[in-house]
Amino acid sequence: MSQAIEQPRIVKIRENVLKKNDILARELRKRFQEKQVYVVNIVSSPGSGKTTLLTEVLARLSQKFNVAALVGDLATENDAHRLEQSGAKVKQITTGTVCHLEAQMIEDSIKNWDLNQLDFLFIENVGNLVCPSSYDLGENLRVVLFSTTEGEDKPEKYPTIVNSADIAILTKIDLLEAVDFNKESFYQSIYQSRPNMKVFEVSAKKDMGIDQWIDFLIEEKMKAFKKMEV
Repeated sequence: MSQAIEQPRIVKIRENVLKKNDILARELRKRFQEKQVYVVNIVSSPGSGKTTLLTEVLARLSQKFNVAALVGDLATENDAHRLEQSGAKVKQITTGTVCHLEAQMIEDSIKNWDLNQLDFLFIENVGNLVCPSSYDLGENLRVVLFSTTEGEDKPEKYPTIVNSADIAILTKIDLLEAVDFNKESFYQSIYQSRPNMKVFEVSAKKDMGIDQWIDFLIEEKMKAFKKMEV
């Protein structure tokens, strides 16, 4: 009996939390748009190589642009310290038991930042392919990472994050043969959820595909703010 009464209440609370998050995310998106800050939300499971890739992207982009990163983790500031090696401005968000970042966390983290001094803001979400799919962070682009070491069926297991993402990146492409990764099956599992989804193949270790990914980001930023300049 208690479960029957409590369940609708839990659902209602979750709906209210998501509604509040969406409202704040829209406000954040408006602020980012006004300041012409291009925001990229990166989602993956732990161990996919997103910190290694992002460190390299920050280092290269910072040669021409003002870049910064927010990095979410349940505990420790290890990833933030690694990202700082790029020379970019980095801030850690420690979530404790929360398995995703929320718009309020982004708002709190940037409240003392001068957005006029930023061109790109990267958000490295908590390592999780479930919870982050429901939380808008005001980003321009949501990117989901999969690695060859995770197996080619990972997108099939997590269709919601594929559906909510704009772009997919396949990391550790240099290990393709070593782990017997079936790339054809991987693309089939991606396209089951999102036909014709754009996928980048990269290797931070072997410097493969990173410049193409960066060129895409620069082009997307230009497109996003072109109308404002007219």
